[in-house]
Amino acid sequence: MQGLGKKSRRTGIISADGVDNRNLMTGSPRIGRDIAASGTHSRLGACVLTLKGHRYRYLQTAAAIASGVMVLPAASRAADLPLKAPALKAVYDWTGLYIGAHAGVTRGTSSATLTDPTLATDNNVFTGATGGVQAGYNWRLNSGLLLGVEGDISFPNYLPSNHVVSSAASALSGAEERWDYVASLRARLGYTSGNWLFYATGGAAFTGERFLSTPTGGTEEKVLHTRFGWTAGGGVEYAFAPHWSARLEYLYSKFDNANVTFPSGAQYASSMDFQSLRIGLNRKIDWPGVPTYNPKSDVTDTESSRWEIHGQSTALGQGYPAFHAPYTGTNSLLPSPDFQQTWSNSLYLNARLWDGGEVYFNPELLQGFGFNNTTGAAGFPNGEAQKSGFPYPHFNASRLFVRHTFGFGGEQEELASSQFQLASKVDVSRLTLQVGKFSVVDVFDGNSYAHDPRKDFMNWSIWASGAFDYAADKLGLGYGATAELNQKQWALRGGYFLIDAVSNSNNFDMNVGRRGEYVGELELRYSLFGQPGKLRTLGFINSAFSGSYRETLDNPAFGVDISQTRRGRLKYGYAFNVEQAITDDIGVFGRWSWNDGRNEIMAFTDIDRSLSGGVSVKGTKWGRPDDVVAIAGAVNGLSQDHRDFIAAGGLGPLIGDGQLNYRHERVLETYYAYALNKALTFTADYQLIVNPAYNADRGPVSVFSGRLHGEF
Repeated sequence: MQGLGKKSRRTGIISADGVDNRNLMTGSPRIGRDIAASGTHSRLGACVLTLKGHRYRYLQTAAAIASGVMVLPAASRAADLPLKAPALKAVYDWTGLYIGAHAGVTRGTSSATLTDPTLATDNNVFTGATGGVQAGYNWRLNSGLLLGVEGDISFPNYLPSNHVVSSAASALSGAEERWDYVASLRARLGYTSGNWLFYATGGAAFTGERFLSTPTGGTEEKVLHTRFGWTAGGGVEYAFAPHWSARLEYLYSKFDNANVTFPSGAQYASSMDFQSLRIGLNRKIDWPGVPTYNPKSDVTDTESSRWEIHGQSTALGQGYPAFHAPYTGTNSLLPSPDFQQTWSNSLYLNARLWDGGEVYFNPELLQGFGFNNTTGAAGFPNGEAQKSGFPYPHFNASRLFVRHTFGFGGEQEELASSQFQLASKVDVSRLTLQVGKFSVVDVFDGNSYAHDPRKDFMNWSIWASGAFDYAADKLGLGYGATAELNQKQWALRGGYFLIDAVSNSNNFDMNVGRRGEYVGELELRYSLFGQPGKLRTLGFINSAFSGSYRETLDNPAFGVDISQTRRGRLKYGYAFNVEQAITDDIGVFGRWSWNDGRNEIMAFTDIDRSLSGGVSVKGTKWGRPDDVVAIAGAVNGLSQDHRDFIAAGGLGPLIGDGQLNYRHERVLETYYAYALNKALTFTADYQLIVNPAYNADRGPVSVFSGRLHGEF
């Protein structure tokens, strides 16, 4: 192909974008620019040029078209041939299949009536965040009109204010209505102008709901119900890359009235309408045979170096057989066999805003329950089981933060692309600042072998330092700011985070500075017998509105109501965390963590002392280099004040059997992760929990798990 670029008086060469225009028939750069500006391609490779009032036509070879080079035969005049200009083609090809995701805000209204046979009414406005997915197909006509069909489903935020449609209560009973999802199947009619699409949309809608009723002195009753209705709206969409588009959309949905009857005979009737304003991201999917199809490309190709997209989905089923238990309390594992499952779906949208500045957004759909609503063991067996149970997926804007890196020069290193890291080349000596919404353990307490319950160990006291009561809501997330000074052999990290307003809640104490968590960590990197290792030393101080175990027990009038002693208090603790590679395929790790154990746990789990460790082995020796087999154990304990409080019948975030025959809680976990392919892994996991919730009267409990994890 290099030969085509040589000068010739008989053949002119220009590139498709008109840059190389020196080798024209006259040798005139100006005429070359005129030709490049007026040349147009037809679908068959023909080109028509206007040169000083004359039209020239030539046929391109497939190789020339593919290389973006136009070869002009010498002075082949075709002034007498009537040629029709080809139809204009939009910069972005809107025709085709697409998939995407959306997030936004909702506002709904409802009027409800409860008859039991007394009458109670309610008029309610409910608002909140929402998120979901969509898929559709577009047909773009030559006129610029667009016809399309789209289906979508949206889920509520996990906060009750978002998904409680209405509620009513009388002297005899109370009832509540919640929406679990809203879906639609719609037609789209729009007009395209280049990379812009303006459209109207409308069609059928339906929503899944649950109606809950509690008769006075009775047990809760539940009725599932589906409403049907219609939806209409419009939006604007912009294609910013060959296969990517972003949209802003408004939808109004009106649903049929609902009338349900509970087993007790109470009746509940309600109306419902729904408005949503949302932003969306779509990825166009090409089929083989489509001109823009590229078999080497995948759906994660952002076609830009400015941003990246990653994703994951993890389905985890977990169960245990019956075990011995002479008594059961509020926070006990039930002794009868149980099986629960969780499911998480995540997108990671990462963008480079300026030199050194990046933004990270992580929307998620979370669904499922832990055993007994995630209670019954301090080292809980499922790291995906949060403290909020969702019967249907719930949307959460889990992470949204800004990061800026200041480089100090000198040696550089490559940072690989990952869920929370844009691929980049940075100075080894650097300062990184981060602020926004994320998890404390995204930055602190890391470990290469035990840190991600979606990939490695599942038990809370193994994938994290058990006695590190890190600030978080019930989903393990929070708000804060961190700074990290990195050098070749060490890193120093510090951070401040908002802390729960009260223990185990979704509300944060907004007395910034006066309340909060302060955490620092020193990471040392070293080599032992030629293999890398890391030692992390972590310390934390929690300034929180919390209760005292001992003060609660010392006042008989309080019973075990620890809220009676809540005031501003300090909790402090530390953790040592080590990891060491033995060979390229074998690694070991260990953690020791401790906190003072005087005041109530704020966010993580009921552990005041924890020792854990294990070994992880890749499957290279047996021809499965992407497989991992691992085993680990943990021993967890409580302070004297804490164990006395639990023995008296007190409750913590995860434990409380009503009685306590105290022993250390001991955990054994082993798993085999089988790589089905590069993107999909199935894990079989077994855990043995001895003295669950520190109670020697109960258990032991054998927990069996199966986990399917995929990521891109």
